[in-house]
Amino acid sequence: MQVLSIVLTILGLSLFEIISSIDNAIINAEVLSKMGHKARRWFLTWGIVFAVFVVRGFLPLIIVWFLNSNLNPIEIFTMLFSNDPRVANSMAQSAPILFMGGGVFLLFLFLHWIFLEEKNFGLHIEKKFQKWSVWFYAVSSILLCIIVWKALKISPAIAFGAVVGSTAFFITHGFKQNAEAQEEKIVSSNSGLSDISKILYLEVIDMTFSIDGVLGAFAFTLLVPLILVGNGLGAIIVREITISNVDNIKKYAYLKNGAMYSILFLGICMILDGFGMHIPEWLSPVITFMVVGFFFMKSKIELKKSGN
Repeated sequence: MQVLSIVLTILGLSLFEIISSIDNAIINAEVLSKMGHKARRWFLTWGIVFAVFVVRGFLPLIIVWFLNSNLNPIEIFTMLFSNDPRVANSMAQSAPILFMGGGVFLLFLFLHWIFLEEKNFGLHIEKKFQKWSVWFYAVSSILLCIIVWKALKISPAIAFGAVVGSTAFFITHGFKQNAEAQEEKIVSSNSGLSDISKILYLEVIDMTFSIDGVLGAFAFTLLVPLILVGNGLGAIIVREITISNVDNIKKYAYLKNGAMYSILFLGICMILDGFGMHIPEWLSPVITFMVVGFFFMKSKIELKKSGN
C-alpha cells in the first residue's frame, strides 16, 4: 500500500471508531460518575490497554485467522510487509466471506436504527421509517434471503458468511439491549455493586459495542496492523471524550445519524465486494469523511439556531 493510502485508511478507521462508539462513551461516562476516583483512573488507564490491544487488535486477528487457518497469526499480522504469494492467495479466497458477513451485519445494524431506534431526525425520510417500524424484521429477512440466494450462485461459503453476519447482529444486539437495561440499575445510588464489578461491566460493554467498529473496519482494510492502529487511536480518543467532553458531544444532535449512514454505505460496499465487485480502497474512508462531515455541519447549524 502507498503511504497516502495507509494514512487515509488509518484516519478513516479512527473517525469511524469514534462516531460508532459515541453511545459507548455515554454509558461509560454515566457509570464512571458513580465510581470512586481510584477505580475511574484504573479504567481510563489500564482499561485502554484491554480496549486497544485485546479487543481492537486480537479480535480482528482471530477473525482473519479463523478464515485463513492455513496461515499462522504472525503471517497474518505481518501481511502488510509480506510479499509471500501464499499469504496473498489465501486472503483473496477468504476475503469475500468476510466482506459478506461484515456487510450483512452492518446493513442490519442500520436497518434496526432507522426502523426501531429513537433518534433525532436528521433527514425527513427518517420520520417515515419510524412509522413503519413493524417492517424491520420483514425487510431484514427478505434482504437476507435475496443476498443468500445470490451468493449461493457464487459460493456456499459466501452465502454462509451472510448468515453468520445476521446471526452476529442479533446476538450482539441482545447484549446491547441488556447493557442499556443494566445501566439504569448500575448508575442508581443503591445498586450495591462494587467498583470492581462496575469496571468488569464496562469492559464487557466495551467489547460488545466494539463489534460494530471491528467488523466495519474490514470495509477499510483487511490488514490487521492498520486496524489495530486506526481503531486503537479512535478508542483512545473515545476514552478522552468520556473523561471531559461527553456532555459537549451530546449537543451535536446528528452525529449518531452520521455514524449510522456511514455504517449503511460501508455495509453496501462490503456486500458488493463480497459479490466480487472490486471497491477501491480509498472509497470507504472518503465516504465516511463526507457523511460524518455533513451531519457534523448539520449539528453545528442546529446548535447555532438553539443559541448554544
